[in-house]
Amino acid sequence: MPSVVDGFLRSPLSGIAPWVLLAVLSGPGRFEEAAAAAFGMSVLLTWIGHRRGIAVHLLEVFGMVFFGVLTALAAFASPGTIHWLEVWAGELTNVALALFATVTLLIGRPFTLAYAKDSTPQEVWGSQTFRRVNYVISAVWAGAFFCSAAVGCYGDAVLHDPDEFWTGWILQLAALLFAVSFTDRYPSHVRGQQGESTDPAPSMWGVLDWVPTFVLVTGVIGLATDSLSTTVGTVLIVVGAVGAAAVRRWLPKAG
Repeated sequence: MPSVVDGFLRSPLSGIAPWVLLAVLSGPGRFEEAAAAAFGMSVLLTWIGHRRGIAVHLLEVFGMVFFGVLTALAAFASPGTIHWLEVWAGELTNVALALFATVTLLIGRPFTLAYAKDSTPQEVWGSQTFRRVNYVISAVWAGAFFCSAAVGCYGDAVLHDPDEFWTGWILQLAALLFAVSFTDRYPSHVRGQQGESTDPAPSMWGVLDWVPTFVLVTGVIGLATDSLSTTVGTVLIVVGAVGAAAVRRWLPKAG
């Protein structure tokens, strides 16, 4: 268990988790609770990491400041401001994260670099491959955040439904899962291609191996919450199950 906790705290997921929590909890009538929960989680994860000897990263600091401001707004802002934040909090957080990731790229310090240094030998930190991998991974995360912001904005501004099944939840979660999968697979792929590993380079098709299961689960959740018609939900379940079986059979051979 300690190794699992340390692995999580040394990954970008620890810095992103409070942002995901805010996006999940925020909505009409829930902004104050969502902001406080995200701020508390951000402080807690940073404190645990510090206690376990893990460096505090820029993303955690940015998160604590951002959530602290939102918590203060929740306590003191006017009802009109609170209502606006209830509607747009998800897009605001995604845009803030996307801009943060983009700025770290522009200044030559991709935000995933600090996390990668926590789990790699110091002698590789100066290599061009190490830096390039982190530039690519940080760019993918920035794209995922921009994508989440765009679909969320469509749900709020066009559909006028912050909790719309596809734009408020499924498509945003899919963007984040893609970034997580890419982060996990891309470094091994590059090392294998350049002969820096004795194992063959895993196929980048593996970045999508979660998609069939995600489609299946989407169908199940859509039916359970009455967000999808019986026909659409059933089709998603069948397609996801067939796709998952195909991935188990063919993807390892491709990799």
